[in-house]
Amino acid sequence: MDAARRAVTEFRSLHGHEPQVCWSAPGRVNLIGEHTDYNDGFVLPFALPHRTAVAATAREDGMLRMTTVGSDGRPQVADPVQVEDLRPGSVTGWAAYPAGVAWVLRESGFALTGADLVVCGDVPTGAGLSSSAALECATALALLDLAGVSVAAGDRTGGLRLTEIARWAQRAENDFVGAPTGVLDQTASLCCTAAHVLFLDVRSGEQVQVPFDTAARELAILVIDTKTRHAHSESGYGERRRGCIEAARVLGVDSLREVATAELDASSARLPAELQPLLRHVVTENDRVESLVRLLDGDRLDEIGPLLTASHHSLRDDYRVSCTELDLVVDTALAAGALGARMTGGGFGGSAIALIRSAEQAEIEKSITAAFDERGLTHPRFFAASPSPGAGREDVSLS
Repeated sequence: MDAARRAVTEFRSLHGHEPQVCWSAPGRVNLIGEHTDYNDGFVLPFALPHRTAVAATAREDGMLRMTTVGSDGRPQVADPVQVEDLRPGSVTGWAAYPAGVAWVLRESGFALTGADLVVCGDVPTGAGLSSSAALECATALALLDLAGVSVAAGDRTGGLRLTEIARWAQRAENDFVGAPTGVLDQTASLCCTAAHVLFLDVRSGEQVQVPFDTAARELAILVIDTKTRHAHSESGYGERRRGCIEAARVLGVDSLREVATAELDASSARLPAELQPLLRHVVTENDRVESLVRLLDGDRLDEIGPLLTASHHSLRDDYRVSCTELDLVVDTALAAGALGARMTGGGFGGSAIALIRSAEQAEIEKSITAAFDERGLTHPRFFAASPSPGAGREDVSLS
């Protein structure tokens, strides 16, 4: 049963009536362009088939009631809270994400009268695949729908741009939850389309849907969830982000995006030694994104592998956000015949991706599993990911 069908069914079971609306949003994989979004750079994500759905009905008492139902069918009910009482830190745990969205929308001037929300989904959590962004985006669209904001296809929702909604969802995660993420995840969840990767220029907001049909070339993107998340992931992310801000300050630019490839050596020489690798990664990663898009535009999809691998090496050696499990996946996949491989997401655990020939998927998975066995590590989870649609409204009559 898909996420939307489960959400509607569970809402009916918990509340005794149909929900008024149901929206779902996907997780994402970033093909390339890591840690560039908060540096105003380039990213290239695509949406996963895995989704989070929010079934919802408006209330008239200003109360926000939130329930999530796990894969085991057991509901987790958050403490009810008045929308007008929402403040950063007032809600913790999983419920902080939808509550944070309600807070941002209230702060943005939308009249929220309260809501019952039931959440179901199959985006793997803790895997670096943006399960939190999927929840935020589905919640935002459901609450806007309940508030009477018509939602249409394309990049406009009743006069609201999807990119604006993405910024609100990002603010919920940054200011309410307290996680210093960029806007990549939310934009991908809202704006991606099937059979494409989304080229996003974060500084300008420009978006281009770039064809990415792996199946036509008998290729696939294999996602490998290492099932690990190291304790320093959030602190390490914040440290890297602060380092980039400091590097931009020293260089006298608004963001590291403004440093051109030809200026890299000269700009690096002006920085303290500890900030030079951060600059090098951001500048070279932006260059890799543009190079990969040119290959896709030239119908040379089977040549992008080395750029993926170079991205991983930069994340491992310059940005220093990889870990033993991610390096093991990448090295083993390449040795087993992958055309390219890299960690994806914030790092310090989570997932890696590999561009593979579809016929070799089973053997590559076998090699990676054996490598994890040799080191006494928990078996990773595998799935081949196809670029899928972004967020959308679901039929509440689903049975």
